[in-house]
Amino acid sequence: MPEEASRSLEMTPEEFIAAVEAGRDMQVLDVRAPQRLESGRIDIVPDTRFLNVRGSEVLAHEDLRETGLEPAIPLVVVCGLGNDSRRIAKHFQENGYEAASITGGMVAWMRTTRRRELEAPPGFDRLIQFDRIGIGALGYVLISGGEALIVDAPRHTEDYMSAIGESGAKLVGTADTHAHADYISGGPALAATHDVPYYLHPADAVYPYDGTEGKVKFQALRNGSTIRVGQTEIEVRHTPGHTEGSVTYRYGGHFALTGDFIFVDSVGRPDLGDKTEEWSEVLWNSLLDAKKSWPGDMVIYPAHYGSTDERRVDSSVGATFQALCRDNEPLGIADALSFKAWVMARTGKFPVVYRRIKAINLGLETVDDEEAEELEAGKNECALG
Repeated sequence: MPEEASRSLEMTPEEFIAAVEAGRDMQVLDVRAPQRLESGRIDIVPDTRFLNVRGSEVLAHEDLRETGLEPAIPLVVVCGLGNDSRRIAKHFQENGYEAASITGGMVAWMRTTRRRELEAPPGFDRLIQFDRIGIGALGYVLISGGEALIVDAPRHTEDYMSAIGESGAKLVGTADTHAHADYISGGPALAATHDVPYYLHPADAVYPYDGTEGKVKFQALRNGSTIRVGQTEIEVRHTPGHTEGSVTYRYGGHFALTGDFIFVDSVGRPDLGDKTEEWSEVLWNSLLDAKKSWPGDMVIYPAHYGSTDERRVDSSVGATFQALCRDNEPLGIADALSFKAWVMARTGKFPVVYRRIKAINLGLETVDDEEAEELEAGKNECALG
């Protein structure tokens, strides 16, 4: 735990993430009611370093070692908003533990993004991955020649715009790889605020459950379209299957932002639109086309991940397409019938709020910030697995 944080009662989510990624052995005490874990929990420490016990039960212990928490290992305490956890952290400090409360609690944790610089290929000044660890969502900033494009933005884009400002660049567009169902996109609002285009494939500008046309303002993408960013052009490839309008943003053979089409360990589930069999076939064809035509050394950067196993050594999420064709199970399936059987064995229920989030992202419904936090709670369930 950073020295300054260890002397205080609080540690920000960013400080905690940095400590864990630096290899610090940390333990987490979540003092919320057990049922609250269904809406999300801190999962960047091993399960053996995570404990969920109500705050009142913790305070009932005369000897805090009875909780199973190790006095010699730095402890972070988390609650909903960061209030109860301060009191519990102070109690642990008074009993000899190196303890701190997560500032802002789980609300802050679910909102926090971690900026990671990726290797920028020729033609780009910067390529940045933003990791929203609480829900396992990834967004990107591409900067070239003083211009910037944001891909798959969340509601809170302060970190994205800060990175662009630090580079002396100007935002020239926002884009989504698809109409998201697990979080509310910040792309349309950001585009409106800065008077720049919001890019989306028109097949995803329709509510898939009843065919209602969306009301969001967007610039339509087609297969083979390009988006100009400074000195470079990003190619748009239509890769449907997870959604009808899912696209991949490719830069030559250097990298591809695949959204929910291809993940490091899986592929995007085709059942979120209640068209599982139809979209499974479409997804298979998209994968087949990619395997036939995409270069093996192109780096795949997805919009989500399911676990820390998908991280690289530097904690970023991505892998070469060649590595995915070797290690990603569905990419190794040889025929359509086997793929369909694989998909059908793994589809099932998905969060009912996904329908509402999809409607919000299409401009068909509105939501306030408090309800948005509730809708987005918990890890994404966008991958088959």
